Amino acid sequence: MALGDSFTEGMDDPYADGVFRGWADLVAGRLSQVSGPGFGYANLAIRGRLFDGIVGEQVEPALAMEPDLISFAAGANDVLRRKCDPPTLMARFDATVARLRDTGADVLLFRFADVMSRLPGNNLVAPRIRYLNQAVGEVADRNGARLVDLWHDDEYANPALWSIDRLHLSAAGHRRTAAHVLAALGVSADPAWWDVPPRPAVKSWPAARADDLAWAGRYLAPWIKRRLTGRSSGDSVTAKRPNLGPM
Repeated sequence: MALGDSFTEGMDDPYADGVFRGWADLVAGRLSQVSGPGFGYANLAIRGRLFDGIVGEQVEPALAMEPDLISFAAGANDVLRRKCDPPTLMARFDATVARLRDTGADVLLFRFADVMSRLPGNNLVAPRIRYLNQAVGEVADRNGARLVDLWHDDEYANPALWSIDRLHLSAAGHRRTAAHVLAALGVSADPAWWDVPPRPAVKSWPAARADDLAWAGRYLAPWIKRRLTGRSSGDSVTAKRPNLGPM
């Protein structure tokens, strides 16, 4: 059972039909191979969801299906908001993980990779992400959850592991993340999932600034508009796998 936002939905790793695959689908496919008949997978994650949306919309339906394993990745969208209070957020995060663990399910938590180093607002948001990642480790220890630590994997500094929007993982990034998740579960991954593409060639200053300008127009400006109008990229999106089913 996968709960969360765009990270868990699988942006930007599309199937041929445009539905996103991502690390969770990859992990589920591998677990179905080692688990045999009766394995089921559901993914309730929806892009753009804040912590309250994930908990309010996904936790109850997830628990009603009585899963054995739950991945819970939440809070990354919250820390991008100016009014976010990280200690309060993580106290609620802790309470939610305790509830998930109280069902007897294994729970997977994540220290997110460093995405902000290449984005505007790094000075404001990076300390919040560091706080969140530190607190997630403490929550995992306190509740007996499994921790997937992407933060300390320096390979995520490679732009090739990120999509053109600079915020979501590329297909290669999702494969590497799936390998990390399987390692946390003690299951072997396809060795190729650990492979990292060569770093893109360094561009000249004018070419890099031109890329930054194009990126801002295509991705940053729409994001700011959604914040100002109270909208989300996931407003018209529904969960891609709302019910447990075979891969």
